[in-house]
Amino acid sequence: MDSAFLITAFVTLFVIIDPIGMTPLFVALTQGMNSARRRSIALRACITAAFILIAFAAFGEAVLGFIGISMPAFRIAGGILLFLTALDMLFERRSKRRKSQADEAEEEDDNDDPSIFPLAIPLIAGPGSITSVILLAGQRPGIEGLALVIGVMLCVVAMVLVLFLFAGILERALGRVGINVVTRLLGMLLAALAVQFVLDGLRGFGLAA
Repeated sequence: MDSAFLITAFVTLFVIIDPIGMTPLFVALTQGMNSARRRSIALRACITAAFILIAFAAFGEAVLGFIGISMPAFRIAGGILLFLTALDMLFERRSKRRKSQADEAEEEDDNDDPSIFPLAIPLIAGPGSITSVILLAGQRPGIEGLALVIGVMLCVVAMVLVLFLFAGILERALGRVGINVVTRLLGMLLAALAVQFVLDGLRGFGLAA
């Protein structure tokens, strides 16, 4: 049971956060910077995003309960949101939107530190990843389930950090075509996971077997 949950959690968060797809944006945002500053920005972005996601994993369901939203309802809404994200990935709208956010950040101040915006928020800790950690934590209530979700999330964020640190090498190795192929494959997986979240929510209301 734990192994199946861990695999589902890892695939969900890996697909949503999309470390490979974000790597070219990191390169663009840190263009012209020396390696020491790139490392500093990568570390700051990943640490900030990790703390944000930990907070939502730990307290997200309590906040939902406080405002009167049930977990089955949130699973359905979250599944629909994740499905829309999958469509964006399949049709390249997601990468274009992220590139637009990166361009806007650069236009505001060329010397500004991009670690908090747009890297940590909303590229790593965005609506999709926040929704995912709340849904996953809700599937396994209790300290053990929360620890599993946080552990998997930290592994994915650590992968983001590693890819950021080796961003230039990875971009040259995969090329634009390789990154597009990987993004579309991840989009297909995410679409299937999103449908599963919706079915779980319907099952919680007794509307699905």
